[in-house]
Amino acid sequence: MVGVGGGTPAGAADAALRLVGDGAAALVSFGLAGGLRPGLAPGAVLVPRRVVEGDSSFVCDDGLVAWLGGASLDAILAGLAIAVTVSEKKRLFEATKADAVDLESGAVARVALAHGLPFAVLRAVADPAERNLPPAALLALDGAGRIGFLRVLGSVVGNPGQILGLLALARDAAAARRALKGKLRTLG
Repeated sequence: MVGVGGGTPAGAADAALRLVGDGAAALVSFGLAGGLRPGLAPGAVLVPRRVVEGDSSFVCDDGLVAWLGGASLDAILAGLAIAVTVSEKKRLFEATKADAVDLESGAVARVALAHGLPFAVLRAVADPAERNLPPAALLALDGAGRIGFLRVLGSVVGNPGQILGLLALARDAAAARRALKGKLRTLG
């Protein structure tokens, strides 16, 4: 079973609740993440031991982590908003020591724990800590996780200087998607 959270905490919680209602025995937060630790390359596959959210930490299920190939890092941050700038990513890394950030894993962890289900996280880095996100990237996804081409185009027309940043992000996101697909093939 698969649920789409649309890249938001609320959407992820709704999708996880639907999966629980459909009889899911475990939940895995799956998708892309932003790098916080310098040197974490685009396409790096992430299987954290825990999800950090504010003052809380949600420990991933050992069995699911082992099934995903073992932990590749200690923590991923459950963000409430996209980390856009290099300075913001650096601040988050220094404050939390989390290697990466995504907007859905915290919500999935909370739903899993509320229903007594095991959970884990499988993500891949789509943008490294060393790069700012272009403004159009913040407009790209809608609540269903679909790319809104017209929103992106409107942003590019208003600020054509972001084209190189968008091309780099597209390349890195493609590397992340390839890495996730490769990882899924190893899981059977």
